[in-house]
Amino acid sequence: MFSHQKILILNPIRLNKLIWIETPTNPTLRLISIPSIRAHISKLDDPPLILVDNTFLSPFYSSPLLLGADAVLHSLTKYMNGHSDVVMGALIFPDTLFHMGLVTKLRFLQNAIGAVPSAYDSWLVQRGAKTLALRMKAHGTNALAVARALKDSPLVEDIIYPGLASHPRHHIAWESLSPHAKKWIEGLPEHFSSTTDFPYSGMVSFRIKGGLEAANKFLTSTRLFALAESLGGVESLAEHPAKMTHGSIPPAEREKLGISDGLIRLSVGIEDEDDLVQDVLQALEKAVRHLV
Repeated sequence: MFSHQKILILNPIRLNKLIWIETPTNPTLRLISIPSIRAHISKLDDPPLILVDNTFLSPFYSSPLLLGADAVLHSLTKYMNGHSDVVMGALIFPDTLFHMGLVTKLRFLQNAIGAVPSAYDSWLVQRGAKTLALRMKAHGTNALAVARALKDSPLVEDIIYPGLASHPRHHIAWESLSPHAKKWIEGLPEHFSSTTDFPYSGMVSFRIKGGLEAANKFLTSTRLFALAESLGGVESLAEHPAKMTHGSIPPAEREKLGISDGLIRLSVGIEDEDDLVQDVLQALEKAVRHLV
């Protein structure tokens, strides 16, 4: 067995270049067109592989392999599991890469490093996958409702939700939808389309008026949105990127990335839509009105 494993290392796929894409990005929800990246690198003699982190959209909203990606990464901890009780990740490859030897090498490294999930954790993710479509529909419609409410609020400087028609890369959001998500969205009673608002997973970011003080007040005033760093569970969460998930990044770099002190990231859950909207609006009132 040991000699066999040595052979796997000595004869791996030659992988010198890799394009790693996170779309939407965390926490500013910037979008990258996977087909455009594929078209650009296809002109090269030795094109790099394209790996896409699809955690924020999940396989329900986007299928990167159909858009030109070579591999897909998921934090299964998030939407795939959906119940905030697993820490796990996964890499998904098409059959073509199986024949290139990359998967064999990665399996060896996974075993050697010890990053092998338990049977129970695997069962929990499988349990979550069975309700993925139902949950993602609820996440998306709730997030769109929250985003629309934030957009209309005079207490918000900027709302970031790629499903809003006002988002500068709204067309890329529509382009990135999986065939089954697009079919569902087009069949909704509101008759969503590529030129209108539409549900686009459950992540919403916004910049609150009043900066850090207002952000802190908002995060301590919500009733349904719990203050926590994670995302993708059935429960709604809110966090302050500049102080929490991205607190280790120097302030100057955070500013370049658009992660200001007033930026708040929401993971919109599957609770009642009206309750979530009202919770956000009442927290905004408490956060900003006292500063006026």
